Amino acid sequence: MRKHGIFYLLVFCLGVMVPSSVFAAPFLGGPVVYQPLPRPGEKVSLGGEQYFTYGFVKQPKLGSAIMKVEIFTRGGKRDTTFVVKGRADMPSMRGAHSSGDTEFSLSAKGVYLLPVQLAMPGDWEIRFTFMQAGKPVYRGSYRFDL
Repeated sequence: MRKHGIFYLLVFCLGVMVPSSVFAAPFLGGPVVYQPLPRPGEKVSLGGEQYFTYGFVKQPKLGSAIMKVEIFTRGGKRDTTFVVKGRADMPSMRGAHSSGDTEFSLSAKGVYLLPVQLAMPGDWEIRFTFMQAGKPVYRGSYRFDL
């Protein structure tokens, strides 16, 4: 009788404590690819009639730095119809200093701005995701050493 009690207790515990991920639907998408970006300040096509430039407001150093993105039409008119997200991390220590996906703020002048916390010297990467109508249009990454 005691063996049956332990068995039922074990079955009950396994049934209650099974992680929800066991029942989750499989991930059907492939890995997200971020295109390596050219040097800061260069024009990068967003595929349609727009392009963007990016760069730090000041030379980055330990602590807080501001990354800016400006989006223009081919005619040179500023375009603020995008949502831009950024993620800062150290590739050699992936996840240890990750900022997570953070939305850039849009300034009154139409410049997208993102504060980035640079916690230590080393290799850093900022990943950009440009979205329009809720869908990603372009993904790029910028790597630099601090």
